[in-house]
Amino acid sequence: MNLAISDAPCGPRPRRATVAVRVGEGDASVMVGGGAPIVVQSMTNTDTADIEATARQVAALWRAGSELVRITVDRDEAAAAVPHIRDALLKRGVRVPLIGDFHYIGHKLLSDHPACAEALDKYRINPGNVGFKNKRDLQFGRIIEIAMRNGKPVRIGANWGSLDQELLTSLMDDNAASAAPLEAGAVTREAMVRSALLSAARAEEIGLSRERIILSAKVSSVQDLITVYRMLGERSDYALHLGLTEAGMGSKGIVASAAALGVLLQEGLGDTIRISLTPEPGGDRTQEVKVAQELLQTMGFRSFTPQVAACPGCGRTTSTVFQELARDIQGYLAHSMPQWRALYPGVEKLNVAVMGCIVNGPGESKHADIGISLPGTGETPAAPVFVDGIKTVTLRGPRIAEEFKALVDDYIVRRYGPGRRAAE
Repeated sequence: MNLAISDAPCGPRPRRATVAVRVGEGDASVMVGGGAPIVVQSMTNTDTADIEATARQVAALWRAGSELVRITVDRDEAAAAVPHIRDALLKRGVRVPLIGDFHYIGHKLLSDHPACAEALDKYRINPGNVGFKNKRDLQFGRIIEIAMRNGKPVRIGANWGSLDQELLTSLMDDNAASAAPLEAGAVTREAMVRSALLSAARAEEIGLSRERIILSAKVSSVQDLITVYRMLGERSDYALHLGLTEAGMGSKGIVASAAALGVLLQEGLGDTIRISLTPEPGGDRTQEVKVAQELLQTMGFRSFTPQVAACPGCGRTTSTVFQELARDIQGYLAHSMPQWRALYPGVEKLNVAVMGCIVNGPGESKHADIGISLPGTGETPAAPVFVDGIKTVTLRGPRIAEEFKALVDDYIVRRYGPGRRAAE
């Protein structure tokens, strides 16, 4: 049998060329689009009028790795609090771009609270509720003019839960009169895309440059989200924010978001992402940041923290030693990253393998930068360690975990430390 070897490229499709948008100022700014790395963002769920609680949560999200943080600005008290939140963050040493999320009365809040308009780094507006009937263009235009005056970018974010009803009704009427009407879902998707694109065109007519516009069109259905963003990608080159709105709680929200965003990112669509998880009561808001990072790192777009490959376990691995070691190593790496990031540039790309038996253990360990193959049921009580694909030592006895951690530490210092950089 003759088998041809495929030379098909492995990896995501090339990113489509998008307009680059700078969010924030100076060394605290973030580039979105234009070939820049995909940006992770998140959103607080505190009452923005509570300055201390909001600043504390923004700081936690930033420390977890969120590069943009959005806060709700829904009333006068919230708008008045924004400059004080910014000051509280600066006192904490937190320099992260803040996005103001506006609905219904954004034009009024930004006009009445110029300090809020200045303190925010980006405005997010929804074309479905920025204004209604003859007030829509006036109120939309006022927000755009304030953004221009303050030099701020704007995300125009359509959402199918608050879609422009006049536009949708008009398209539905046209479709009903058509000789070959489409199903209602197709018309709704078209309304989503048109709402975003028409609003962006209107913003440009007013004078906002393309370098200050980001679009999104968020739905809660995986297949609809994929279709809508494909349509946006075909019909524009604006920077795009991706997110599955109302994704849900726990594994459902994680799986749904990863399924939808994974497809779009693989197709070269998306410049910034948010994983919109519903937290458990009293749960950790930073989980959505960690999931977004894991998605980007798993797909090979960015590296945030060293990764640990570990086998799932089976009848050959009745010992829990490899499970405990995998957990301990993963926790140790995550805990050490804030310090390591400054001391050892590039350490976030480290790959570690902790395997549980002889079947795949040695092979998987060889593929990692450093890996250990622990003995499984009935195997010789020995654990070979592989460094850069070469077996270097075999560990035995009750201190395997401690000895392997020491080997990981030594490897990081040798590979990523100052001595290695000086030798280069």
